[in-house]
Amino acid sequence: MDYKMTIAGVERHLPLCKITDDLYIAGFIMFNDVEITEASARELLKLAPEFDVLLTAETKGIPLTYEMARQSGKPYIVARKGAKLYMQDVITVTVKSITTSHVQMLCLGKDECDVLRGKKILIVDDVISTGESVAALEQLVETVGAETVGKFAVLAEGEAADRKDITYLEYLPLFNSDGTPQ
Repeated sequence: MDYKMTIAGVERHLPLCKITDDLYIAGFIMFNDVEITEASARELLKLAPEFDVLLTAETKGIPLTYEMARQSGKPYIVARKGAKLYMQDVITVTVKSITTSHVQMLCLGKDECDVLRGKKILIVDDVISTGESVAALEQLVETVGAETVGKFAVLAEGEAADRKDITYLEYLPLFNSDGTPQ
């Protein structure tokens, strides 16, 4: 089963993935899809307020955030899923995402914090579902003394589309076990 949709003028067929017996989500993966990444970045930047730095969580938002940085000429930072040996004075938050089976950690080191501190931050993700990843990134932004000026995603899934605090390109429904939208 799949779900056909057009995103930033580009048509894609998204595979439906089982979460529970009664809930399926459409798998939207930007990795290896240069066309959708470039088009989505271009359209999101048209909607963006003034910002200094882009911020995303490792891993799925990286291609989009990189492309938005490339097109805008602004720097980007990736909150890592774990502290790396090269990171000093690490700050962390925990997050439970709908697409992972366990609680994860997002980390920034001193170098990344220094880039963010005092700046206007645009948080970027590929899909916002529960909003947990975005909330964790907002917490990191607040901790380092920066300001979140926008929360952007290519897709808003399910009830996330009703939120007034995010900007997205397309709505992505949740699905029943027979493949029909909920």
